[in-house]
Amino acid sequence: MDRDKSQAYLAGMNQGKKDIENREDVQQLIDSFYAKVRADDAIGYIFNEVARVDWEHHLPIMYAFWEGVLFQKPGYTGNPIQVHARLNQQIPLEKEHFERWKKLFMETIGEHFEGENAERARQRAISIATMIQLKISGNPA
Repeated sequence: MDRDKSQAYLAGMNQGKKDIENREDVQQLIDSFYAKVRADDAIGYIFNEVARVDWEHHLPIMYAFWEGVLFQKPGYTGNPIQVHARLNQQIPLEKEHFERWKKLFMETIGEHFEGENAERARQRAISIATMIQLKISGNPA
């Protein structure tokens, strides 16, 4: 009986979570993530005060980027390495900044989604952040 109760509890914990399946899910993920970023003590100032992100402009770009990453949907035409390299000239983007970005992204995925695409988003986020960090640092590794 205790085993049945614990399985029911675990099933209830996952209730409401689904995989990232469409643009609306991508928007939920990105909106939730960047709400955290903007309020974050460690990296929020980079977005708010240094880059002075125009969120109305930036968020649709991020929706298109992640739709491309997750669903191979065309639409994103930017150059994230170039954008981050320019930002790195304004303020050095350190390893700790990338680690914090990844932590917030992973938390946000886990709060809202689970499944194959959610896992793909986690893996791609780590790869993308690592690649950008290496490219802008000038480290050939």
